[in-house]
Amino acid sequence: MEPENITTVSEFLLLGLSEEPDLQPLLFGLFLSMYLITVLGNLLIVLAVNSDSHLHTPMYFFLANLSFVDICFTSTTVPKMLVNIQTQSKVITYGGCITQMYFFLLFAGLDIFLLTVMAYDRFVAICHPLHYTVIMHPRLCGLLVLVSWIMSVLISLLESLLVLRLSFCADLQIPHFFCELNQMIQFACSDTFLNNVVMYFVAVLVGGGSLTGILYSYSKIVSCICAMPSAQGKYKAFSTCASHLSVVSLFYLTSLGVYLSSPATHNAHSSAAASVLYTVVTPMLNPFIYSLRNKDIKGALKRSFGMTA
Repeated sequence: MEPENITTVSEFLLLGLSEEPDLQPLLFGLFLSMYLITVLGNLLIVLAVNSDSHLHTPMYFFLANLSFVDICFTSTTVPKMLVNIQTQSKVITYGGCITQMYFFLLFAGLDIFLLTVMAYDRFVAICHPLHYTVIMHPRLCGLLVLVSWIMSVLISLLESLLVLRLSFCADLQIPHFFCELNQMIQFACSDTFLNNVVMYFVAVLVGGGSLTGILYSYSKIVSCICAMPSAQGKYKAFSTCASHLSVVSLFYLTSLGVYLSSPATHNAHSSAAASVLYTVVTPMLNPFIYSLRNKDIKGALKRSFGMTA
């Protein structure tokens, strides 16, 4: 690209999911509803865990952290999209775009790390039940969450700083509803080799490494469950990790589906629409998955509302 076409960019245009004016009220209502359900559902999980002493266990400690992160994860993208639809403006400042991308990467990384930690927790609970309280003591649980935060902060900071070194063309239009790292790199006018190397290295290291850890944990869990003599013991053991397995499958299948299908379709708007699955739909469904068949969560919520009533 010619040097004169490269300039200092002060703002971007987020084209969103659709540019059809007639669809904007429908999109606003749909995403506002999903966002409110996500925030309310995950807040109820946090409330239930914090207010009920019966839920002060490692499994629910990690679940409360995951619910908090899911609220933050969705809040990095949906409110800005709702404001843009309501004000009929697609503008986001350069600083706002970088900030949004940083927090999106931060909370996406936290989601991945917490899901991995929760798989390890289920592995210890099922395969080493007699040593569970000794291994998963409060200090280790807090340390695992702290390390997850530190790793996510450092990775998102690295990715964001690398984007800051890029030059962008004027009148940059992003065919997405938020500032996604891959989109930012693709539309840069300067050399993006280092950005691509780091992005794919982090994706393989964090995403691939976490998925490997989860699969290893569940392979051991399945072996332990199969070795149990009673059918009731097998059912009880499986039921304790069924919710987590559902959330892991939903998160990884939707996110992998988006990024593996994007190069094949080369349709940016289709990719943006598919991204809704793991950025909005998955955090919204998590509270339902964890609470519908969980008597402890439902009991804690009933007691909480009973106390406040």
